[in-house]
Amino acid sequence: MSSRPELQAPPEIFYGDTEARKYTSSSRIIEIQAKLSERALELLALPDDGVPRLLLDIGCGSGLSGETLSENGHQWIGLDISESMLNVASEREVEGDLLLGDMGQGLGLRPGVIDGAISISAVQWLCNADKSSHEPRLRLKAFFASLYRCLARGARAVLQLYPENNAQRELILSSAMRAGFSGGVVVDYPHRNDFVLGTKSRKEYFVLTCGPPSLSAAVPKAKGEDGESYSDDDDDDDESSGDEENQTVSISDRHRPRKRQKISKKGRGRGWVLAKKEQMRRKGNTVPPDSKYTARKRKARF
Repeated sequence: MSSRPELQAPPEIFYGDTEARKYTSSSRIIEIQAKLSERALELLALPDDGVPRLLLDIGCGSGLSGETLSENGHQWIGLDISESMLNVASEREVEGDLLLGDMGQGLGLRPGVIDGAISISAVQWLCNADKSSHEPRLRLKAFFASLYRCLARGARAVLQLYPENNAQRELILSSAMRAGFSGGVVVDYPHRNDFVLGTKSRKEYFVLTCGPPSLSAAVPKAKGEDGESYSDDDDDDDESSGDEENQTVSISDRHRPRKRQKISKKGRGRGWVLAKKEQMRRKGNTVPPDSKYTARKRKARF
């Protein structure tokens, strides 16, 4: 049987009461989750101004990654499909707000309220059809569309995941791009291909920015074997890399401007209404007769 959890059972079944407590009590898992969460928070590139941000933890589980967010002074909302995992999180008295839900059906958050989002080892579950009604492409579409809506303009989402193959990787990334995100994939320790949750095994982070491509939306550098920043073209642009590495994202106002409705200067007067009624009569429809009250402007109230 495959060692990948998502190939064994749906998440709400796989992470039952027993597995949820086993997962949370493992010192090895706690250490790995802390390191992955720290790296995801680093890739969010939040402004270092001392202002707490409202972050979203997608697939928060028992709140291990959320603890890292709290330790860094941020407020967070956690979403997970496993009720058992959330029960353990409640018992542990994590500081974040917990939501029970399926990210494949959309996040259901208000537009522009989230300053950043992280996800640790969760999004790849959307690529599996656990029910006959599940279509991975549609579930990814609903997830990324709702994630894009709830993020503030210019905010980032950092999704750490383990794609099963290149086709799955392209499916997830293309779904994010169609939703409006810009960005790409950051691979830490790229020369290690084993699927082992060790401290130095290959790690992939999808770094997505809410909005069109820009300098702040550039993909950060990955980490190499020595833990330092690594890039394929380090030899070419060593001088310019320093500025990009220290750059933080710019998060704009939460309230996005609404689209302006096109309103005709003339409006729809009596002539337009009479012409429309005549058109309906020619089609054989029953139309009320014209009178002096046709298209009359009504008062705002009686």
